[in-house]
Amino acid sequence: MDLTDIASSDISWHTMHVDKLSRAKQKNQKAAVLWLTGLSASGKSTIASMLERRLHSNGSHTYVLDGDNVRFGLNRDLGFSDRDRVENIRRVAEVARLMVDAGLLVIVSFISPFRVDRDAARELFDETEFIEVFVETPIAECVRRDPKGLYARALRGEIKNFTGLDSPYEVPESPEIRLDTVGHSVEKTVERVEVWLKERGFLND
Repeated sequence: MDLTDIASSDISWHTMHVDKLSRAKQKNQKAAVLWLTGLSASGKSTIASMLERRLHSNGSHTYVLDGDNVRFGLNRDLGFSDRDRVENIRRVAEVARLMVDAGLLVIVSFISPFRVDRDAARELFDETEFIEVFVETPIAECVRRDPKGLYARALRGEIKNFTGLDSPYEVPESPEIRLDTVGHSVEKTVERVEVWLKERGFLND
């Protein structure tokens, strides 16, 4: 545990008797975070929701951290400036780490546009615990879908700092899983993720 950047020097890490491995073993699974990143309207939340439903129905212990939902509570004080986006991801990564420590399979669905922030999140986890999932949907398709009307508003100038338009999205260089959603059903896309997890022993028997 790195305490070099902790604000107070008057605290120390307390080691618990029950560890992460024990909690995950009790659930008959391997704990991990699946970090879904991609443009707005790429399909992240839809994939995350269906994936959790399928994993849950098969006995896995899961939780979804959704970008919009988290902003109703934990991150309600943050806007969409570059600085706030960085803090948004930092907080969610820390929450995901706690949930992985609890032995859960955590599904994070955040645009998380900056590569450095995703890399910083990865650093919080053991090597095999962070699974970057790039939901690779071209911006033209995202604009066409536009389920919340956000692209239309951004193109009219009503929303500033919109990822993919006037704020950059940095494509993952080496994601563990790459999902092309164009021409593929949500069911088939989710099945790909399930197969990947099963082949690597993350799911219970």
